[in-house]
Amino acid sequence: MSARPPIGSVGERILQWKFGTQERATRFYSDQMLDHLNPAMIEFVGRQEIAFVATADADGECDNSLRTGEQGFMHVIDPRTLAYPEYRGNGVMASLGNIAENPHVGILLVDFVRDLVGLHINGSARIVEDEDLRAAVPDLPADHGGGRLSERWVVITVQEAYIHCRKHIPRMVPAPRHRCRGTYNAPSKGGDYFDAKSTPRQDESASTTVGVQRPATPAESTIRDATADAGDH
Repeated sequence: MSARPPIGSVGERILQWKFGTQERATRFYSDQMLDHLNPAMIEFVGRQEIAFVATADADGECDNSLRTGEQGFMHVIDPRTLAYPEYRGNGVMASLGNIAENPHVGILLVDFVRDLVGLHINGSARIVEDEDLRAAVPDLPADHGGGRLSERWVVITVQEAYIHCRKHIPRMVPAPRHRCRGTYNAPSKGGDYFDAKSTPRQDESASTTVGVQRPATPAESTIRDATADAGDH
């Protein structure tokens, strides 16, 4: 029987040693971290309506995205597997593009309304077309997106599941709102809320040409020069 690999990254271990938190960290790993979803976690996932999904490409460039739906849109297939739907969006495919290069994902679910607690789920993701997943998972929900139809799913194999404590989670009160689904009207969607479309680009070539490296900012140049000077001594 092979030994279980150490929990946590090498970076975590190094900083725990540096700052003297090994005992606290080991206690958290032992008491709070699982490699699957237990019944309490499954119940928690099933009643959440929002999720924050973190991904990174093959070079480690990160993206964090919001996913929403009605309760149950984040579907637990079994204690080690869950899936969430991908609907029609802006066409960028930022999260899916990252997953296509790098399967590692981090999901944060937060209950802002009732229990004021969060759940981290880290794992390995793959992209599955809607019809293929429905053929494999007969009880997959038909619609948990308020009328939106899923085009494909992200299926996650759970590797870590652990609590996010309630200490600093704000309480929120749900309020009804009208959602403009299926519209291309920018004000209704909030599509250019930050007026990005009319904002001049600082470096047009770097923003539109793949592989073009933008010039360093003054702050980056200062940091680079200081680092180089330190290395010379």
